[in-house]
Amino acid sequence: MNLLKNINIEGKRVLIRVDYNVPVSEGKVVNNFRITQAIPTIEYCLSQNCSIVLMSHLGRPKGIANPEYSLKPVQLEMETLLGREVLFSDDCTSHKSIITSNKLNPGEIHLLENLRFHKGETGNNDKFSAQLAQHGDVYINDAFGTAHRAHASNVGVVNHFTTCSSGLLLEKERKYLSAAIESPNHPFVVVLGGSKVSGKIELISHLMSFADTFIIGGAMAYTFLKVQGKNVGASLVDEENITIAENILNEAKLKNIKIILPLDSVVSKEICENDDWRISNFDDMTDMELGVDIGPESAALFHDIIAQSETILWNGPMGVFESPSFSTGTHSVASSISDRTHSGTITIVGGGDSATAVESFNLMSGFSHVSTGGGASLELLSGKYLPAFKALDEHV
Repeated sequence: MNLLKNINIEGKRVLIRVDYNVPVSEGKVVNNFRITQAIPTIEYCLSQNCSIVLMSHLGRPKGIANPEYSLKPVQLEMETLLGREVLFSDDCTSHKSIITSNKLNPGEIHLLENLRFHKGETGNNDKFSAQLAQHGDVYINDAFGTAHRAHASNVGVVNHFTTCSSGLLLEKERKYLSAAIESPNHPFVVVLGGSKVSGKIELISHLMSFADTFIIGGAMAYTFLKVQGKNVGASLVDEENITIAENILNEAKLKNIKIILPLDSVVSKEICENDDWRISNFDDMTDMELGVDIGPESAALFHDIIAQSETILWNGPMGVFESPSFSTGTHSVASSISDRTHSGTITIVGGGDSATAVESFNLMSGFSHVSTGGGASLELLSGKYLPAFKALDEHV
């Protein structure tokens, strides 16, 4: 894969695939994390006297032009962030939009309307890819959030360019989520949360070859606790994967890998902000109560293990962090990991809900890397070769 700073883009018209799939409400961007993470690539291209054409998707309009999924609010957000005008075309492959791109002067930026207003995007249609390619002289992929999808704008379009490269964000994502994980400083601790075991099976299996310890919290912990014969009350249990959870525990024992589970839980009869809750160990949980967060003993145990680590990967919250009453455990883990960053430990947040939690706690700067990808980060961390990486790697 070519790296951006190793290719000559001086004065070129650069087509960049970015991931601006961000939440929008009432015509305004409500979370600009993915937008800000792509800015270094844009600024580097501007420093090389380039003109820039940006393309992205937003939501799932299923091949139909739907104003609800327009990137127009993103244009306004970008103008605020960059402090300069951003041109906008309301169709990504119209004759008018291509003319606009061809007439750009160095330093000008042009944002195209939602790629997924065309079925050719998700269908990886070659004709659609060729139309997109008319917007630039050089292609750069900086959209890690879609790297696990073989779409026209990140796979098919590569075939229509002589010069292609990864952007600075895509390069950083690969560095941390692949290289750092597979050649970690030890002890290497993996912190996992979220709901179902099924979504993390391949991840755990792959990381068993590299990690020293797994800390498992969140709803998925109750499946493992049930395997151990613990009383988990009415907590969410991934019944379909009980056997797999048991196999994971047995494999870890054979490989001398530690799996650390919660000692106590915050429990409630409902996942409701106004419902009564209490802290309970597993012997005392009633059949009507379910775990909604890790308890203080668990948080203290997890902190002690994290405090001795040299590489940390975190994927998945410790509880229903969206509710302030049930966010303490996730906040505690985030703070413990952030503390290690300041001590020189490599700390990686694997995107998705974990990244959302980190941002809600104002701890974004407290980690070595916070991934912009949800599904993409999970697949890369599971050892899969992502289609967008393969397309760039094989481009000649």
